[in-house]
Amino acid sequence: MVVSTDYAGTITIKQSEVTAITTDAPVAVRLASGTRIDGKISGDAGTVQIAGADGVIATPVVKVAASWAAGGKDPAVTALERGWAYQAAVDLAGKTGNKEQLATGFSFRATLAGAQDTLQFYTAYDRQVSDGVKSADQFKAGIDYANNFSGAKSWYVRNEGGFDRVKDIELYDVAAVGLGYDLIKKPKQTLTGRVGFSFRYAGYQNPTTVDVKSAGLDFGFSHRLQLDNSVWVNRLSYVPTFEDFANFVLTHESSLELPLLSSQWKLRLGVATDYNSQPGKGVSRLDTTYFTRLALSWK
Repeated sequence: MVVSTDYAGTITIKQSEVTAITTDAPVAVRLASGTRIDGKISGDAGTVQIAGADGVIATPVVKVAASWAAGGKDPAVTALERGWAYQAAVDLAGKTGNKEQLATGFSFRATLAGAQDTLQFYTAYDRQVSDGVKSADQFKAGIDYANNFSGAKSWYVRNEGGFDRVKDIELYDVAAVGLGYDLIKKPKQTLTGRVGFSFRYAGYQNPTTVDVKSAGLDFGFSHRLQLDNSVWVNRLSYVPTFEDFANFVLTHESSLELPLLSSQWKLRLGVATDYNSQPGKGVSRLDTTYFTRLALSWK
């Protein structure tokens, strides 16, 4: 049993050591048999009596499986239900004077999560112009579905497409399917690895650059750590082609979210890297982006 107090914080007690439970107001109680009753609790000597609208039920303390606010939904049922969660983030930075510079960026993610599966829709756009010259002009949108069919094991499908005009990519798309495994699955930390098959397309504006159209492999890691007052998130994706394993794309993003005055508003600090082993003509292989964004989360 967990008791929250103002004077000693949260106290955890073995249920077998509890001899009596008493409440001043009705609460909802679910017994080990599955029976639910709302009422006031009283008792002693290891027995509880729950006085509900239809009478009094007496049972040993050890038979109490869960308790919550009267009239509320059973937490065990709530945990199995799917629910949408949303997060939007934006940043805007500019400079005038000796140099003219404007940088904008936004991202959005919608997540439908349940006890067994997770569906995510996401999109992001980054643009930066310095003295009339673009140094970033990148857009992406994707969908990701994962189903935990057995314990730590899962299967997934994903698809991401977009463009990167600075890297001369007119259109790209990566579709993948495979298996995942939860290397760490705790209330405050998860680490999931993925391996599967993919098909990658990259069409370049420069006609002298050969477009990429090839099946390949798909590797990925996703990590989330809940700290005392922040959240650390890491994502990594590695997609090589079968035609040439030296032809691959590697993307990575790490961010730290810090709460602001409201729990819905957060400050996100992070770094994102995009590596293309065989980019277009005159284009660098590696792009690194540092960002500070204001994020809003809601359900």
